[in-house]
Amino acid sequence: MKPLSEKEKMLAGQLYNAGDPQLAEERNRAHILCQQYNQLNFLDYSGRKRILKELLASFKEPLTIEPPFYCDFGKTIQLGKNVYMNTNCVILDVNRVKIGDYTKFGPYVQLYSAIHPLDPELRKTGDELGLPITIGNNVWIGGGVIISPDISIGDDSVIGAGSIVTKNIPARVFAAGNPCKIIKNL
Repeated sequence: MKPLSEKEKMLAGQLYNAGDPQLAEERNRAHILCQQYNQLNFLDYSGRKRILKELLASFKEPLTIEPPFYCDFGKTIQLGKNVYMNTNCVILDVNRVKIGDYTKFGPYVQLYSAIHPLDPELRKTGDELGLPITIGNNVWIGGGVIISPDISIGDDSVIGAGSIVTKNIPARVFAAGNPCKIIKNL
């Protein structure tokens, strides 16, 4: 059996070498595309669409991502229909990030699928992990929210501004805080 590539390990949620040449090349490509996207004339919608087609794994239209926008790979991000991301969204997508239809992000939302090992000796090796993030349909993520790795947020939920999401959030709830907790059912 052929050993897994570093990219295959990354997508499988295993320890992988983040300095792998293939991963570095793909990350550099995504960073250049993000830079191009962020430097476009604000009204250049066709230019935005062209770059997003090259950057992201998939998306459905309409889609609005207000610049600036930043991601690590892009090709691990799947966006549903009518997704809106306000300015300064950051997605560290070393694993799959799936965002459902009609989901809205406030400004400065950050999704972190990347994890560094807790063991200090292992951390010195440069190896890291990534776990997926899944956000359902019709979710509203308030400004400044941080979403940790291996998180699912259910359909129709709202995450209050400034929250740090460290545990899964079910469907149809309002959750907020640090750490984010369910406040009420919707």
